[in-house]
Amino acid sequence: MSIAYRFLGRTGARVAPLALGTDNILNPTPEDESSRMIVRALDAGINLIDTSNSYRAGEAERVIGRVLAESGRRDEAVIATKVHYPTGEGPNDRGNSRLHIMRACEESLRRLQTDRIDLYQLHRPDFDVPIDETLGALTDLVRQGKVRYIGSSTAPAWKVLEGVLYAELKGLAQFVTEQPPYNLLDRRVENELVPMALKYGLGLLPWSPLAMGVLAGRYADDDIRPAGSRASLRGGIYAERVSQAAVEAGNRFVRVARDAGVDPAQLAIAWVMNQPAVTAPIIGPRTVEQLEHLLPVMEMSLSVDVAAACDEVCAPGSAVANFHNSAPWMKMRVGQ
Repeated sequence: MSIAYRFLGRTGARVAPLALGTDNILNPTPEDESSRMIVRALDAGINLIDTSNSYRAGEAERVIGRVLAESGRRDEAVIATKVHYPTGEGPNDRGNSRLHIMRACEESLRRLQTDRIDLYQLHRPDFDVPIDETLGALTDLVRQGKVRYIGSSTAPAWKVLEGVLYAELKGLAQFVTEQPPYNLLDRRVENELVPMALKYGLGLLPWSPLAMGVLAGRYADDDIRPAGSRASLRGGIYAERVSQAAVEAGNRFVRVARDAGVDPAQLAIAWVMNQPAVTAPIIGPRTVEQLEHLLPVMEMSLSVDVAAACDEVCAPGSAVANFHNSAPWMKMRVGQ
């Protein structure tokens, strides 16, 4: 397979056009299967491994660290992890304060069995902490050599831009990526975030490009909570994303894909991968078999006709499903 590697934002680092997401490690994917997926992804050329200190309370980081250490392949991987969510019961065990960031980084380094994090991301924005404190802490980590690049996740465009401009003004480390929810059922990032990213050279690392499998045809019009689906297994905000309208739109997309002679899951991810400002969608396979099925996407492109048909499923800048429901700052409601 010939991979066209892409720059990570405006850095000189190159990553594959797909990233391996690890939210399924130990939840529900067992450790041995998770280990095989990491190795297979590296074998296939996928070098960006995205995780978080909140995935299984840090256990996903531990698995990644063990696999890379035992295989001797740490230098092949671009490790991206995150900080923000609670790591304990104390008032300073969460958020984007200097106190929490510095402590959480040390803990992630230990679990990952490495001396540096390649991309350290704010898992969510913290509107209660001044941006100078957050960027100051991240900059210190970069200068100490413990972090290579920094990014953010699921933040509004203005908040990302605040960080970019403040860093430029004060000579601090700058965000190089933003990780938003982005798929063919929730395209709201196209209104402000995508133009901002194009203007300032940020790379987008979209999460949930398959819309939790809705775009793969895994949900029937008359059964929007099928057994084994993430909506069924996890409930809560995951179930809220799968509405009747979303399933109906997803199944219209499935028909578009099949009419084009393309697998729906592959087309859904290829659609995101080929959108402006996108560096690499984050795929979250549960099994090695699912990963194998998605690897050909790295060489896929979209025809004009197929792209236009996709726009008929969900218009540019609009949404039929709410994948921003883990972001309290998003006030726009999408019908359930």
